[in-house]
Amino acid sequence: MNARPKKHSLTLRGHRTSVSLEDDFWDAFREIAAQDGRAINDLAAEIDESRGGDCGLASAIRLFVLHRLRAR
Repeated sequence: MNARPKKHSLTLRGHRTSVSLEDDFWDAFREIAAQDGRAINDLAAEIDESRGGDCGLASAIRLFVLHRLRAR
């Protein structure tokens, strides 16, 4: 398990951005996108649009993953 966040580039609505997440969160996020039949960029864009102004994108993705795993 690697606890250090790794930066990955995403494209959200035509704009490139970088998000730093731990490997376990990247893996879970990719799995969720695949289960939903969606591209990871599309799912990240949806999360980005729905997050509050006081929550960063990386935190919003972590919370999304956590909520999805808890809902299982």
